[in-house]
Amino acid sequence: MVEDKGKKPKLSEKPEDQNDAIDEKLVLSIEKLQEIQDELEKINEEASDKVLEVEQKYNELRKPVYDKRNDIVKSIPDFWLTAFMSHPALGGILTEEDQKIFKHLTSLEVEDFKDVKSGYSISFNFSENPFFEDRKLTKTYTFLDEGTKITATPIKWKEGMGIPNGVTHEKKGKKRPPTDESFFIWFSETEPKGVMEDIHDEIAEMIKEDLWPNPLTYFNNDPDEDEVSEEDDEEGDSEEEEDDQEDGDDEEEADEEERGGEVGDGEEERGGEGGNSVF
Repeated sequence: MVEDKGKKPKLSEKPEDQNDAIDEKLVLSIEKLQEIQDELEKINEEASDKVLEVEQKYNELRKPVYDKRNDIVKSIPDFWLTAFMSHPALGGILTEEDQKIFKHLTSLEVEDFKDVKSGYSISFNFSENPFFEDRKLTKTYTFLDEGTKITATPIKWKEGMGIPNGVTHEKKGKKRPPTDESFFIWFSETEPKGVMEDIHDEIAEMIKEDLWPNPLTYFNNDPDEDEVSEEDDEEGDSEEEEDDQEDGDDEEEADEEERGGEVGDGEEERGGEGGNSVF
């Protein structure tokens, strides 16, 4: 018998000490990679702190300029009402009753907390009016580890007055959609005492990030222009569809005539052949 020399080890099979060496190298590489990530994280945190410092500095510089703007705005009739109504999203939350109240809105203020990342407030200043006693209504968003705390000035409605069109609807999920009920329903919505979630209030964010920085853009914007352009687009689309339909009808008629002519020619040929067979 041939002597059994044993099986040769497969190339994929590696000695245990070699596997251990590879594992050790892998662990060392991952540890070094983690050290680098920790270093990057530290730099990112420092960068975030510097950005906040710069933001806080420029917020202080903006404040007197915003105050000057507010002084000028007070001399323009219905400035904030017009800016709100001309905004493509915010205009939809003002009911007819809201608009009457907004005629008394003299100024709007958005103010970040000194620690920018901890929250902000939106204040609405009103002249004396027949709707409520308050001259200033403020809604505040405070960002905490456990969630967003939302508070709002309780509105002291005058006798016979109250939130127009009356009932608040439930918010869905963690996002507060624009309400089609009333601006003052949105304003009065806060979290139940002791309950906080990570809320994203779309209306508050639009006021803070879009309307407040440059309300003149919307004050000068005619909302009717957007409606007219949309109507023109719709008319243009319908005209194109009609033209396409007419072209399709013409082609179908032409095809039918052509098929009719071919059928007629075929019948004549068959008639001729039949005549020849008789004679």
